[in-house]
Amino acid sequence: MLQLLVAHLLMVLLAPAIISWLGRRGFLVLALAPASAAVYALACTTRVMHGDVPVQHWQWVPQLGLTLTFRLDTLSWLMLLLVGGVGALVLVYCSAYFAPSAHGLHRFGATLVGFAGVMVGLVTADDMLLLFVFWELTTVASYLLIGHYAERKASRRAAMQAIVITTAGGLAMLVGVVILGEAAGTYSLSEVVAHPPSGTAVTAAVVCLLAGAATKSALIPLHFWLPAAMAAPTPVSAYLHAAAMVKAGVYLVARFAPAYAQLTVWQTIVIVLGCGTLLLGGYRALRQHDLKLVLAFGTVSQLGLITLLVGLGSRATALAGIAMLGAHAMFKASLFLVTGVVDAATGTRDLRRLTGVGRRMPVTATAGALATASMIGLPPFAGYVAKEAGLEALLHPAGTLPGWVDGAVLAAVVVGSMLTVAYGLRFFWGAFASKQADAAAPEPPIDPAKLHVQSPFLTVPPLVLAVLGLAAALVPHLGEHLLSPYADTLPVGEPGHLALWGGLGPALGLTVLILGTGALAWWWRVRVEGYQLRLSGVLRRWRVPEADVVYRRSMRRLDDAAADVTSFTQRGSLPFYLGVIVVVMAAVPGAVLVSHTSWPQDLRAWDTPAQVVAVAAIGVAAVLAARSRRRLKAVFLAGIAGYGNAVLFLLHGAPDLALTQVLVETVTLVVMVLVLRRLPPYFSNRPLARSRWTRLAIGLLAGITVMAFAVVAPNARMAPPVSAQFPAEAYSYGGGKNIVNVTLVDIRAWDTMGEISVLLVAATGVASLVFLRRRGAAILRAEDSERARVGDEAPGVWSGGTDEDDRGAALRRRGTAPEAWSRMQTWLRASATLAPRRRSVIFEVVARLLFHSMIVYAVFLLFSGHNNPGGGFAAGLVVGIALVVRYLAGGRYELGEAAPVQPGVLLGTGLFLAVGVGVAAMLAGGQVLQSTIVDLHLPLVGEVHLVTSLFFDVGVFLVVVGLVLDILRSLGAEIDRQADVDARAARAQAGGGLEEAQR
Repeated sequence: MLQLLVAHLLMVLLAPAIISWLGRRGFLVLALAPASAAVYALACTTRVMHGDVPVQHWQWVPQLGLTLTFRLDTLSWLMLLLVGGVGALVLVYCSAYFAPSAHGLHRFGATLVGFAGVMVGLVTADDMLLLFVFWELTTVASYLLIGHYAERKASRRAAMQAIVITTAGGLAMLVGVVILGEAAGTYSLSEVVAHPPSGTAVTAAVVCLLAGAATKSALIPLHFWLPAAMAAPTPVSAYLHAAAMVKAGVYLVARFAPAYAQLTVWQTIVIVLGCGTLLLGGYRALRQHDLKLVLAFGTVSQLGLITLLVGLGSRATALAGIAMLGAHAMFKASLFLVTGVVDAATGTRDLRRLTGVGRRMPVTATAGALATASMIGLPPFAGYVAKEAGLEALLHPAGTLPGWVDGAVLAAVVVGSMLTVAYGLRFFWGAFASKQADAAAPEPPIDPAKLHVQSPFLTVPPLVLAVLGLAAALVPHLGEHLLSPYADTLPVGEPGHLALWGGLGPALGLTVLILGTGALAWWWRVRVEGYQLRLSGVLRRWRVPEADVVYRRSMRRLDDAAADVTSFTQRGSLPFYLGVIVVVMAAVPGAVLVSHTSWPQDLRAWDTPAQVVAVAAIGVAAVLAARSRRRLKAVFLAGIAGYGNAVLFLLHGAPDLALTQVLVETVTLVVMVLVLRRLPPYFSNRPLARSRWTRLAIGLLAGITVMAFAVVAPNARMAPPVSAQFPAEAYSYGGGKNIVNVTLVDIRAWDTMGEISVLLVAATGVASLVFLRRRGAAILRAEDSERARVGDEAPGVWSGGTDEDDRGAALRRRGTAPEAWSRMQTWLRASATLAPRRRSVIFEVVARLLFHSMIVYAVFLLFSGHNNPGGGFAAGLVVGIALVVRYLAGGRYELGEAAPVQPGVLLGTGLFLAVGVGVAAMLAGGQVLQSTIVDLHLPLVGEVHLVTSLFFDVGVFLVVVGLVLDILRSLGAEIDRQADVDARAARAQAGGGLEEAQR
C-alpha cells in the first residue's frame, strides 16, 4: 500500500511534464495512478474475503511511537476500490472536459492525482495519527481543487469556506484522536476498535471524532459548504463530492461504529444529524434550478442517510450502509459527469432552459437514466438493493433504542427517500426532457439542433459507472459475501441481507409508497415550489437565518473582533513589539536567573587577546547601530557585529561555523540594502535622542541577560551532553569528519528538514508580498528588455524611467565612432539593458571573472563538506552571492541570464530530493533519513567514499539557491520593475499637467 502512495507521488511530480507534452490527453496517463489502486484492491479481494488482511508496517519515528502502518480490511477494501476506480474514470473524463487551451491544467492534474493518493492513504492507514495527517491533506487538496478557477470570486469564496469548516472539524478530530490514543495506550486504529477504552474523556473524544466527520461529510448545520463547492470544475464535484472526500467522514463513522455505536451520545448525534441532513438536503434539492445544485443538495441528503445507517450500530444497518456507500459513489459520480456533458454541449445547467437534450444525446441520456434509477431506488439497481436492505433493517431494529426512536428514524428515512425520488425525477426531467419554455427562466430555452457532439471520453465514463450500478445489483449475494465481514464486527443485531427480491412484506410496501409519493411530489412540482416559497417568506419574516448566512455573519464578526484586538494590542511598530519581547525575556527569566541560580566560581574572561579585540569591535558596532538614525548605517554596523561573531567562531576553532556566518551575513546585508531602497533613509524625520538611548538600554539589557544564560547554563546540566558522542557517531555512522555538516544532514536531519521547509515558506511569503503579477511569470532575459525591442533610445534599467537627465549620454555617443561599437567587448549579456550612467565596466569585468569561479568553489564546498568546512548550506550561499554579483553588475535582465530557472523549481526540487532520501532509506528497510556508506573504486578516479546523505545535502543546496534567487527576483528585480513603472507614470503625469497648464 505504501507502494501505491509512492506511485501517486511520482505521478504528481511527473504530471506537469506529462500535461506539457501531451496536453489534456495527458490525463489519460495520470489515470494510471488511481487505476493501480483499484487493481490492487481487486487483486486482494480473495484475501480480504477470507480474513487474511494485508498489513504493511514501517517505523517512522520510533522514539515517538510514530509508525507507517497500512491495513486493508473489508471497509478499506471497498473505499480503496471506489477511490481508485472512480478516480481513474474521472481523470479519463478530464482528458476531454477541459479545452485544449485551458490554463492551469498542470497544477490541476497534479493536485487531483495527489488528492487520489491522499485518499488511498486515508482509507488504508491503521495509525490514528497517520490517518489525521492524510485527513488534513485532503482538506488542503480540496481547497486547491475547489478554487481552481482562482479568477472567479465564487470559486475563491467556496474554497475558503470549505477549508475553514473542514479544518475546524479536523482540529476537533485531532483532539479526539489524541485522547483516544492516550487512553488506549496505542494509536493503532485496529487495536483501539478491537479493545476500545472507556471513560468520560473517551466520550468527549468520540464527540470530537463525530464533529470532524460531520464537517467533512457536510452534515447539518455545516452542510452549506458542499453546495457552494459546486463552483469547482465538474470532475472535482464528481470525485471529491460524490466518491471521495465527503465519504471520508462516513468512513470515520463506519470505522469507529463497532467500538462506540452503543454510547448514548454517539446514537444521539448520529440520529439527529443523519435524519436532519437527510430531510433538509432533500427538501432544498426540490427548489434548485441548477443541475449541479440539485445533485449537490441531493448529495447532502444521501450523506445523511449513509451516516445514519452506518452509525446506528447494528449488523443489518451497517451492511445496508456500506452497500449504499458503494451505490451512491457510482450513481452520484455518474450524474455529476452527465451534468458536465450537458453543460459542455448546451452551455447551461439551468433546467428551465434545457429541452430536447435526451433525443440529441441518447448515450448521455441513457447514462443519466440508469444512474437516476439507482439513486431513486428502482429495481434492479444497486441503490434499490441497498435501500431495501436499509428499510428491512429499520423495520427489525436491534432493540438498543427506545421504540419511538426506531419509529422516528424509519419515518425520516421513508420521507427522505420520497424526497430523493422527487428530486431525482426533477433532475432527469430537467436535463433531458422536451418541455415548454418556462416564463420564469432568465433566458430563452436552448435550441437542441445546435448541440455540440461530445467526445467518447466524456460520455463513456458516466455510462460505465451507471452500468456498474446495474451489474452490482444483479449479483446481490456476491455483494453480501464481500461486505458482510465488516457488518459482523458490529456487536449487536441480526445479520442483514442484500437481495433483489425480499418477498412481499412491509419493506416492499414502503418502497411502493416511497416511489408513488415521490413521483406525485415531482408531478406537483409547481405546487411544491410555491409552498417552499411561502415557507421561505414566513421564515424570513420570523428572521430565521439559513446556515450559510449564520456562517458569513459569524466570520464577519470574527474579523471585526480580530481587528479590534489587533488595534488594541498592536501599534504597528516592529521595534516596539521586539522591545516588549526582549524586556519580558530579560525581566521574567532574568529575575529567576538572578534570584535562584548559583554562579560559577571560576570564570575565565578570554582565551586569547584576539578575542578581546573581536568583542570590542562587536560591542562598538552594536552600540553605534542602536544609536544610529540612518537605516543604511545601522545595517552596516549590524553587519560588522555579525562578521565579528565569525571571527570569534574562527578563534574558537570552528571554521565551518565561521564560513557559514560570513556567507549568511553577506547575503543578509545585500537583502537589507535591497529592502532599504523602498524605505525612507532615516528612522524618523527628526532626531529623537530619548528613543536612541532607550533602544541602547534595551539592547544592553538583552545582551547581558543572554550572556548570563550562557555562563550559567553549562553548570545547570544534569545529564551528560548528547553532543559528546557526536564526533564518534559522525565518523562511524555518518561517514564524515566534519561534525557540523554530518550533524545537519544525518544526526539531526529532521531538524534540517524542518528548517528548509521554513525557508521554502519564507521565500513564498516574501514573493507573495512583493509580486503584483503572477509569481511564476516568464523569466526576463536580455532580449525581453525594452532596449532590445526599441533601441538605445529607450530608457535603461535603473534609469528612473527616462534618460533625459543623463547629461553625459551625448558626450559618450559623440566620443565613440559608430564603427567602434561592434568591436567593443560585452562582458555581461544584459549589460546593455542598464542605463549608461548606472554601468560600471570594472564591476562587469569583475563579475565576469568571479562568477564561474564562485560556482566551481560552491561545488567544491558541496562535495567536500562531509569531511572539510563546507556543505550544502554554505555552497548554496556561495552560489547565491554569485547571483547577487551578477544582478548588481547587470540588473534584473542579467539575473535572468545568470539563472534562467524559476526559483520555485529549485525550492521544490530541493525539498523533494531531501524527502526522497528519507523515503528511499525507509523503503530499503532502514529508518527515515538513515544514511548508507558506499566505498567504490572507480577507474581514473580511485577510491570514492560516498555517503547517501550527500543527496540530502544537495537538496539543502538547491533550497538555499532557490531562496536567494527568489529574494533577488522579488526584492530586487520585481522592485526594480515597479520603480521604473512608477517613475514613468509620475513623469507622464507631470508632463500632462505641464501641457495642460501651458494650454
